[in-house]
Amino acid sequence: MPIQRSPPMLDWSLFTTRLSPDHSPTTPVSLGVDATLETLPLHAAELDLALPGTVAAEQFNHFPELPGLLLTEQQTLVGVLSRQQFLEFLLRPKACELFLQEPLSVIYCYTRRRPLMFPGETPILVAARAALRQPSELQGEPILVSTVEGDRLISAHDLNQAHWQIRGIETQVRHERAQAAMLQSQKMAALGRLVDGIAHEIMDPLGFIWGNLSHVDQYCQQLLQLLAAYEAAGAAWTGPATLNELQELQEEIELDYLREDLPLTLNSIKSGAARLKQLASSLQNFCHIDEVYPKPADLHGLIDSIVLLLKSRLTTHIQIDCQYDTLPPVPCFAGQLSQVLMNVLTHCVDDLLSAAAGQSAETDFPTNALGSPALPLATAPRITITTRLYDANPTVPMGDRWVVITITDNGPGLPAATLQQIQEAFSIRQRLARETELATCYRLVTAKHGGKFAVRSPASHLEPNSQAIGTEFEIQLPLYKLDS
Repeated sequence: MPIQRSPPMLDWSLFTTRLSPDHSPTTPVSLGVDATLETLPLHAAELDLALPGTVAAEQFNHFPELPGLLLTEQQTLVGVLSRQQFLEFLLRPKACELFLQEPLSVIYCYTRRRPLMFPGETPILVAARAALRQPSELQGEPILVSTVEGDRLISAHDLNQAHWQIRGIETQVRHERAQAAMLQSQKMAALGRLVDGIAHEIMDPLGFIWGNLSHVDQYCQQLLQLLAAYEAAGAAWTGPATLNELQELQEEIELDYLREDLPLTLNSIKSGAARLKQLASSLQNFCHIDEVYPKPADLHGLIDSIVLLLKSRLTTHIQIDCQYDTLPPVPCFAGQLSQVLMNVLTHCVDDLLSAAAGQSAETDFPTNALGSPALPLATAPRITITTRLYDANPTVPMGDRWVVITITDNGPGLPAATLQQIQEAFSIRQRLARETELATCYRLVTAKHGGKFAVRSPASHLEPNSQAIGTEFEIQLPLYKLDS
């Protein structure tokens, strides 16, 4: 008859279950790209090898998030018994009846595996890559981490989840950097198209500044000569003869004309210097690299600087009419918003130039290929820029307020198919496939500024050969109350 052995008396002082208070399994952890293993939930459950297997079963049942147990002998770490190993051991035939009452040392002999070990300051990405290189049967095992407080365990699930979270952050950072690089390349491309005209705009004021400097130099020399003559005449006064000599000198240098032309020349030099300063400031604002946070900016100043840069492309037939409302400083990324304005205004200018070229062809050839009369010429090409404040909830003081920028041209408008293509380009899928300039505008306004961007062309709803009624671009920016 087999001997019925009673379970041994347990020394509960040998059993401790410690969970780090700062990294409990239910505490959400904010991870960065350089996060280390110490930022993940750490488990510090220890059992002595002399305790029976039922104690381990109770602890795994009581702590569902516990990935494994630290097995010690005389308070020295011997190994790790993972939840997965323990459950696989119990699935063996009659394992529950035979081994649960045996010491954990018996179970550990059958399930002994060397755990993957890392210092606590190891980056999560490094540890995750090493864990993924393990054999498939070991990839679910917990990771042993050495910290200042002692040895801890990290769940393989928590490690993999943190790994993919950081990989997502890395992907987002790379995507944002790629978008920033693309935005900068678009700026450089726009400057490349404008560089010839901008050089002409710079050389024009430089030309009349340089030309007027020679006249100013001559005028100053003549005035100094006249003053020297007056000083000499005062020192050797001989009466009417001296007065005649001074009168002859005044007639020789044309003193009356000099008095009239010198202020005009100085004003011309000042005007040229002011134009150069505006051009340099506009170029600096357009090429400005934005900081991390938006800053208040003068919206009208941004618009005027872009119009000044585009002035070289604006022929005498294209007029820009700016109708500004009184606006407070608008929090925005000035460089990105300048790119949006540049793209939209360039689109309008290109449409108007194309329409002007078509009208010139209609003037030379008044009938089309079918012999029917051509459409009458439209009015003078014009771009209208308006700004206004819009209060979506007037009942709430300083509530939902928006700044609305409307840019409208009186060109031929957009056909329905073209307008649909532009609107489809605003979708995420199309922007990933091919990001157009208007799609960049949509992303910068909506994603970066939390605003709205819309393109409307009533001509898309009219019949072919209808009168041109233009294209309208509307940009809405949220106006937040600035902290004083």
